[in-house]
Amino acid sequence: MVKTFQLINTKTVEADFNSGNIFIYVSPTEEEKKSLVGKYNLDEHTLNSTLDPDELARLEFEPDHMAMIVKIPKPYSGADRLLFRVSSMGMFLFKDKLIVVVSEDIDLIRGKHFNKANTLNDVMLKIIFSSIIHFIDHLKTINILSDEIEKKISTSMENHYLMEQFTLGKSLVYYQNAINSNSALIEKLKLNSGKQGFTQDEVDLLDDILIENTQCYKQAEIYSNILASLMDAKASLISNNLNMLMKTLNIITIMIMVPTFVVSAFSMNVGMPFEKEPYAFGLIMALALISVMVFFLFWRWKKW
Repeated sequence: MVKTFQLINTKTVEADFNSGNIFIYVSPTEEEKKSLVGKYNLDEHTLNSTLDPDELARLEFEPDHMAMIVKIPKPYSGADRLLFRVSSMGMFLFKDKLIVVVSEDIDLIRGKHFNKANTLNDVMLKIIFSSIIHFIDHLKTINILSDEIEKKISTSMENHYLMEQFTLGKSLVYYQNAINSNSALIEKLKLNSGKQGFTQDEVDLLDDILIENTQCYKQAEIYSNILASLMDAKASLISNNLNMLMKTLNIITIMIMVPTFVVSAFSMNVGMPFEKEPYAFGLIMALALISVMVFFLFWRWKKW
């Protein structure tokens, strides 16, 4: 599937394929890949790498265009079970056109900042900026989910809540790696801004993107450290709760065993004290109760 846009009076609007100069290929078919390689002289390996979620962000300069791979957050769905993944996006910038390749249908050109795009360079930078904002939105969601799971763990000892926190921690590691990879790409893009013919406004936007990406990385790092600390603390708390529960169960067991021993002793088929007493049953029950009270006082004295 191909989405086509065009820059008209600083606005990025949808257009037909023949008049557009911004092309977004969503999960291109083999035929579309061959067309891109043959028509625009794209490197086949770079094109395939744009669809590889494990590919690192990078920037390459070809004779007639600039090629880059940017890490973006993958759209989240309930089937992912709290695992937030990253994907790759390829951008090929020519003098008169911008080609974007993504593996999933993502609304890349959105927001009011695309209404003030002067050049294709500007559009490219704002797409990168949008991906960073997308990362930040996902980080906020992860933080909210982490708080909800923390509340559930405080009232439950079930393992699957800890596994959910572990999954969120794993997602944050993926995000940190992707955001850090983007940081290297943005730095390289800034160093080559003169070669690419960026205007002063575009250089300023690139500086803002770098600052925003750095803050995004620090935010992901903070959330990751907090989540890791919480997981350790919650694991210790659950272990302590289990020990307290076992201690309580042992005390209850002993308190039951003590009167059971007294009653069992008087139920033997041998001659026993109080055997012919009319109130033997009451006396034995009283002894059993006294034994429980003695154990209770001993337990309180030992402060178990």
